[in-house]
Amino acid sequence: MRKQILLTTGIAALIGLSGCDTQNAPKDATSPTAVTQTIALPAGINKLATVTKTEGEIVIPFNKYVLDNGLTIVLHPDNSDPLVHVDITYHVGSGREEPGKSGFAHFFEHMMFQGSENVADEQHFGLITESGGTLNGSTNTDRTNYYETVPSNQLERMLWLESDRMGFFLDAVTKEKFENQRETVKNERGQNYDNRPYGLLRERVGEALYPEGHPYSWSTIGYIEDLNRANLNDLKKFFLRWYGPNNATLTIGGDMDEAQTLAWVKKYFGGIPRGPEVNKPEYTKVTLDQDRYISMEDNVSLPLVYMAFPTVHANHPDEAPLDVLMSIMGSGKTSLLYKNMVKNGKAVQANASHSCGEIACQFSLLALPTPGNTLTELETIIRASLDEFESRGGATDDDLERVKAGIISGMVYGLESVAGKVSQLAAYETYRSNPDGISDDITRYENITKDDVMRVYKAYIKDKHSVVMSIVPKGQPNSIVKADTWQRYERNIPETTGDNSLVLRPGVSDFDRSVIPSPGKNPSIKVPDIYRVEIKNGVKVLGAVNDEVPTTTIQVSIPAGQTREAIDKLGLASLTASMLGENTLQSSAEELSNELQKLGSNVYFGAGEKFTTLRIRTLTKNLAPTLAIAMEQLTSPKFDEADFERLKKQQIEGLKNAKKNASPMATEIFNKLVFGMDNSFSHSNNGTIATVEKLTLADVKAFYSSNYGPANAEVIVVSDLDSAVITERLEVLNNWKGQSSPVSAANAFPELAAGTLYFIDKPDAAQSEIRIGKRAMNYDATGEYYRADLMNYNLGGAFNSRINLNLREDKGYTYGARSFFSGNDFRGVFRAQAGVRADTTADSILQFRNEINAFREAGMTDQELVFMKSAIGQRDARAYETPNQKLGFLSEIMTYGLDKTFVDEQNAILADIGKAELNLLAAKHLKLDEMITVVVGDKAKVMESLKPMFDNIVELDEDGKPL
Repeated sequence: MRKQILLTTGIAALIGLSGCDTQNAPKDATSPTAVTQTIALPAGINKLATVTKTEGEIVIPFNKYVLDNGLTIVLHPDNSDPLVHVDITYHVGSGREEPGKSGFAHFFEHMMFQGSENVADEQHFGLITESGGTLNGSTNTDRTNYYETVPSNQLERMLWLESDRMGFFLDAVTKEKFENQRETVKNERGQNYDNRPYGLLRERVGEALYPEGHPYSWSTIGYIEDLNRANLNDLKKFFLRWYGPNNATLTIGGDMDEAQTLAWVKKYFGGIPRGPEVNKPEYTKVTLDQDRYISMEDNVSLPLVYMAFPTVHANHPDEAPLDVLMSIMGSGKTSLLYKNMVKNGKAVQANASHSCGEIACQFSLLALPTPGNTLTELETIIRASLDEFESRGGATDDDLERVKAGIISGMVYGLESVAGKVSQLAAYETYRSNPDGISDDITRYENITKDDVMRVYKAYIKDKHSVVMSIVPKGQPNSIVKADTWQRYERNIPETTGDNSLVLRPGVSDFDRSVIPSPGKNPSIKVPDIYRVEIKNGVKVLGAVNDEVPTTTIQVSIPAGQTREAIDKLGLASLTASMLGENTLQSSAEELSNELQKLGSNVYFGAGEKFTTLRIRTLTKNLAPTLAIAMEQLTSPKFDEADFERLKKQQIEGLKNAKKNASPMATEIFNKLVFGMDNSFSHSNNGTIATVEKLTLADVKAFYSSNYGPANAEVIVVSDLDSAVITERLEVLNNWKGQSSPVSAANAFPELAAGTLYFIDKPDAAQSEIRIGKRAMNYDATGEYYRADLMNYNLGGAFNSRINLNLREDKGYTYGARSFFSGNDFRGVFRAQAGVRADTTADSILQFRNEINAFREAGMTDQELVFMKSAIGQRDARAYETPNQKLGFLSEIMTYGLDKTFVDEQNAILADIGKAELNLLAAKHLKLDEMITVVVGDKAKVMESLKPMFDNIVELDEDGKPL
């Protein structure tokens, strides 16, 4: 399950941490205007509010109700797609935990997927997947939510599932389930924290920033020792304290009959008793009596300095101006940190963030130096940059315009999916008791003044103390900013007697809960209408209209990817694409960034295997100026020497950092072994350290000149504008000139040394990364490739596949395991993979082998065939909802020369295919004696256990070369 956590914006780009969970915490809000009820309400449900939308208004329409037991219900009808998104948010996160019991909220999130009184173990995942849906849960400091997106005919079943685990959960909890999920959470911590570069940053800063015992002083994942200390009784008490209907919000959006939905809500949730009363958390100001310098050594390539100031709490009046200050200091190329550290080559990366929760926020600044610069120097520059903000007179009109445009455009983009709208409604209701929070947010950001920004700077940052953390490579303790002035305390774990008032609250029902509700009639699925046009310079355009939101997304695919690189110039396509985001002949990168931010638009260049992609996202009203900027970057790059040297250094440091992360290392080395070192696409998009170091600006100019012409370029568009208007707007592409080059044929793939283990040593690794596989078929939308993908679904393609159920749910070895076929028009692969706890490496490989071999020899069961057909047959209901989904559909058509009827052909294959054909494919493509195994792990811990399993073991270095 994905765990969302507060994280410094921007650091993910280099150090591979997961994304940020933006929260909206309590704020007094005027209730939305209530209107006359238009439907008859079931007894026990009261209507509280209605918000409707007028033309041009940024708002999410909804109706808000409450059940007699306190459950809040927010409904957002939207019949634009045949799906519904269901979210149930409990107002409990790690901030409700007690000292010594950290990680309980997140641990409990895992437990809630383990079945309930009327739902068997693994059945929750199985039923939703079989329904063509997707599901997950997430935990942060202040809430836990569970959500699913399913075809609209499955709504009743979702309400049955969610109500059963709210009201009928504890009797199904077993010691075995408890222990299994405890191991899964440990694996998640190992994968996302202990085994990841910089993974302990947030945990260590939280300890130093907040007083001992403050609920934000520990991370959401919790401490291993607390997880080890927990028992089943602790877990049950946590449920009884926090998981009552009066501490929950049920939000549903999508294609629904509102009266029927309320009747189902009453039926399934009405008999669940209220839980203990829950008060909103209290804010206590956090202060530091001095700067706290802390440090740690880590398996990283670059050191890092991180400075965190305590500020306010979410929705405090000063939160918004602090956000503006954060943007000025460290968001994008207009920021002071970028100007003072990144632009001049002193830092590879420099960012600021203002991360907020219900009871605390922290204003943070981060930098990673380029080699030759020290953390001490960067700290000095950070402090000087703060002083510069004040000395230059604070915020400018441009600063305010940029941030306000970003807030509003972000809200509009958030309306592109039902899931996005539901998550916003749920968050606003949870934290503010008012789902209509968008208008409040727009108002509070629109009202920020320059004086506000200067005032909060002086109140919370100027001359205030902070936590300053240094993370340095192992063996380099002297490179920290300053000797530690604060030491991690020995945690004081208080004796707890527990709350004896927490007693079982059995739910009641006037129907048989053991009967799984039958789905309604399958909804009608309509593939998006598409149009094809060609502009004057011959560029082909494929488009679809998405009139639900006033946004436009354009993707220009230029045949200038890795396949155009010489093997001694790996990384050139990526470096060239990066250069297009810098200065042009007419404008500086900072000027262009400033204009794009004020438009609320994004323009991005990135290189892949075959193409360099120009991606444009904008509010439709700003399409013309956004396109003008994109075309300026595409057609008139300056190719400045200083920009080149800076980006080259950043790319090299990114490659060094990737070698510290076992997961991408394992995948890349597997690809090199399968497709050969002499094929460019076997390597990382960013190349190798050796090849990038030798690249010159002349190489970039030559690559651009040879490959960046419009010939063979492809354009796909998803917009609320029709084809005629889009064609007119895209006439700017007629100014695009240049050459294109033919793709070189791939070199012959190497003969695989099947049965061989390739091992890469990663000392002290808490986990081992396993890759098992071989070359397989190229992509074919309706051929054997597609059929093999159907075959693999039950083996490793779904959460409740054989491989994942074995390694994660039964054994507790991993956070997730899977297998898949992947291919394009010139290569294909089959791969099974997982990151597993180090001490289970050998048995994990054995379990992979057993599952693959059993599936190949015996094939799938009748039940698995029905499950696969049902799951894949219904998932198209959620396949074409958002602009990004429509873009992906169009991209597949354009790239492989398909007609949109290929979906109908796939559905016909799915309906007709039988177990015999699928089992023959398993026998053909799942032969273990054709596969290799790659492991990245701690040799000292795992090698002896692996030796009996392999006749041939080859040790490789971190580049994949034999030692």
